[in-house]
Amino acid sequence: MNSRNKRPRDRKSQLAAVASELFRQRGYHGVGINDIAAAAGVTGPAIYRHFADKQAILAHVLLSGLRDMEIATEAALDPERSSTPERIRELLSGLAARSVERRDTAALWRWEGRHLDAESQQQIRRRSTAMLSAWATVLRRKRPELSEEDAELLCWATLSVFGSVSVHRVTLAKRRFIELLTELALRVLHVDLPEPDDAEPTAVPTVPAVTLGQPSRRERVLTEAAELFRRHGFAAVSMEDIGKAAGIAGPSVYRHFPSKASLLTAIGRRAGDRVMVAADHALRVSAPSDEREALRRLADSYVRVLTGPPELLVFFSVDHVHIDEKDRSELSRIQRDYVTQWVRLLEAVHPGLDTREAKIIVHAALTIANDLARTRRVASRPHFATELTTLLHAVLDISR
Repeated sequence: MNSRNKRPRDRKSQLAAVASELFRQRGYHGVGINDIAAAAGVTGPAIYRHFADKQAILAHVLLSGLRDMEIATEAALDPERSSTPERIRELLSGLAARSVERRDTAALWRWEGRHLDAESQQQIRRRSTAMLSAWATVLRRKRPELSEEDAELLCWATLSVFGSVSVHRVTLAKRRFIELLTELALRVLHVDLPEPDDAEPTAVPTVPAVTLGQPSRRERVLTEAAELFRRHGFAAVSMEDIGKAAGIAGPSVYRHFPSKASLLTAIGRRAGDRVMVAADHALRVSAPSDEREALRRLADSYVRVLTGPPELLVFFSVDHVHIDEKDRSELSRIQRDYVTQWVRLLEAVHPGLDTREAKIIVHAALTIANDLARTRRVASRPHFATELTTLLHAVLDISR
């Protein structure tokens, strides 16, 4: 038989890899079976020999990524191999390596996981919870003073350190990238969470809201849309749902916003305005020569905005492929400008820090904040904002 006619030994994995890249580029809804087939150089029916449908392909990609993490966990936490501190470092290093090697898988879970069928979502939740429980058990052997809930919080934050590679394209030499992620994860796991009676983070002045009369109809639509997107996800909410929540007929929403995409763009602009105004006030009250205190206040201000109205949470939990391309570039610029403020301060606090490393550290801190704020089991903790600020300070290495 001609070698060109032989099927690859692992055609299923090959097809899944092609689909994964297309999902990342265009979003789950922007990719069809025929698109995957064309990119893989096969016919549509050939796809169905391996997968029942597009949803099954996404499930295969995400479950394979989860299995990689489980394998790393099982290998590192084997009690016969080494002492607890060595096992923890080995685990973190293994997870960091997988994050660097398969950063697109983490991106897919972040943006497209909601499109899985209910059974696959339940399986991922169950297995992820079991894996985090194993991490927390080992952490408590090292730090017996931690409660189960506190250990779980630190493990969730650690997972976000590794997941942060999915939100940016900054890269380093592989060995150094793994070392840096491992170091950041260790900073998280060594955090001393504040006691309930500890002082709240340094107060950051805010601009008082001035409202004359009732908010406009456009503002009501925008506010209700943000809340509905937060609760149900972007794809599950219709313009009719938004109109009903705002107390107007569905078609009337189109007088203010021509599409859901334009609504999401407006939410993104409002989120950007909130963090930039908060950052401006945080930096204005800091001494010009005290970059460490300025960075602390900047982190504090972000937590306050993030735990306030839902715009910021919505903006960071919806895949930006839903936003029109012309608006996407503008919102990306706003985000870059904001991150740049953090990076410049971090470089001033830690002279000699490579700019790429500073960006990776800042994205890790922001991802911890964004992820934990929308993880209900930890965001409902009574002193969550103070704890979140403490975690950010630790990752940035600016704790007092």
